[in-house]
Amino acid sequence: MKNMSLIRMADVCGGVYYGEESKKNIEVSSITTDSRKAEEGCLFIAIKGERVDGHSFIPAVFEKGALCVLSEQKLENPQGPYILVESSLTAIKKLARYYRKQLDIKVVGITGSVGKTSTKEMIASVLSEKYKVLKTLGNFNNELGLPLTIFRLREDDEIAVLEMGISDFGEMHRLSEIACPDVCVITNIGQCHLEYLHDRDGILKAKSEIFDFLAKDGTIVLNGDDDKLAGLTQVKGIVPHFFGIETKRELYADELENLGLKGIRCRIHAKDESFQAVIPIPGYHMVQNALAATGVGLSLGLTLKEIHDGIEKLEAISGRFHLIETERYTIIDDCYNANPVSMKASLTALQDGLFRKVAILGDMGELGADEKELHHGVGTYAADLNIDLFLCVGTLCKNIAEGIREKNPDKKVQEFDSVEELLFALSQILKEKDTILVKASHFMKFDQIVDELKK
Repeated sequence: MKNMSLIRMADVCGGVYYGEESKKNIEVSSITTDSRKAEEGCLFIAIKGERVDGHSFIPAVFEKGALCVLSEQKLENPQGPYILVESSLTAIKKLARYYRKQLDIKVVGITGSVGKTSTKEMIASVLSEKYKVLKTLGNFNNELGLPLTIFRLREDDEIAVLEMGISDFGEMHRLSEIACPDVCVITNIGQCHLEYLHDRDGILKAKSEIFDFLAKDGTIVLNGDDDKLAGLTQVKGIVPHFFGIETKRELYADELENLGLKGIRCRIHAKDESFQAVIPIPGYHMVQNALAATGVGLSLGLTLKEIHDGIEKLEAISGRFHLIETERYTIIDDCYNANPVSMKASLTALQDGLFRKVAILGDMGELGADEKELHHGVGTYAADLNIDLFLCVGTLCKNIAEGIREKNPDKKVQEFDSVEELLFALSQILKEKDTILVKASHFMKFDQIVDELKK
């Protein structure tokens, strides 16, 4: 890793180096906090968690060939060098910020209430037509995950596409300081993390911290269909690029054609030109993702042909409206996370399924004091959709069931207290050829339902 010698890292994070003088100028090959991923020449950062203390794995990582460890504790007779720090979490952020600046690389930072991951995937797919791209994997988008993503960068990488997620004020400021983005993308300002951010104005303020460390000659790409974002006419002297469907913005799409669960066809207009593309994942929100990727692609020198090809090569990822075809069912695995906006979008897309359409829904987290009303609102929205059966799981999801019944008493709704109770009854409820949406916040562990349906 470029300029990541042991003594340099100790200096960057304000730590003290203990070990052989002959090793202090050696650069580490990789950095990890997971002892299972420790390898020859790596730096292992020991973090004390709620259930597991990484310091207990220090002897094991040295046995695996780790060059050095970063520790909050003084070590007795360690098998190799170590850097002593007051806080491993503080140190990891300092190291990530330093390492990012050592690389000649462009960074695209993506945030928003809904659609961060799908937008990240779209942007990475487009940029990969021209550049070697590294992107955030899984949920590595917070103050620990973002540094670990940056540590995966190497000198031959040309662009990093980084998802940046928060739940409170100040977090995005710290993430922006680590990433130092060249391009900032905000997908929307919706109703999530209301427990800490209170309302959409609070969410806008918190998300806007992404601009705090934007490059002076940076680019901003915003969803112009979002009323809160549309009001940002300039940021630090930079005029944003707006995209939209509802209004003809600088970047806009029309001629939308629903292809069912196979995706959506549209015409994208940019730079006084246009092209038609098939987005291979269903949902009208994917058109906005394609527009965001078009804006980012143009800012980084891609041609419209390269942007078109990147859009059409997009692949779905597990847990994010991932279409799974089995001999018995068509499964829409969308169980990674949920909030009212994404729940409504997924339910709308479910209507495009063939044969009987079944929605398996669960609780949504971090919605604050209005959580019951927000669940109820999803129910009243769902009641008007062309969906045949709703299976509602969990305490809060009872409010979705209530909203459906109040708005449309003829809708078929069943309630379950737990995933286990649902799984016990599922084989008696579902029918062959059903199209099944599985959607809830991650803590509901709905991946168990997807696994059962795939059997």
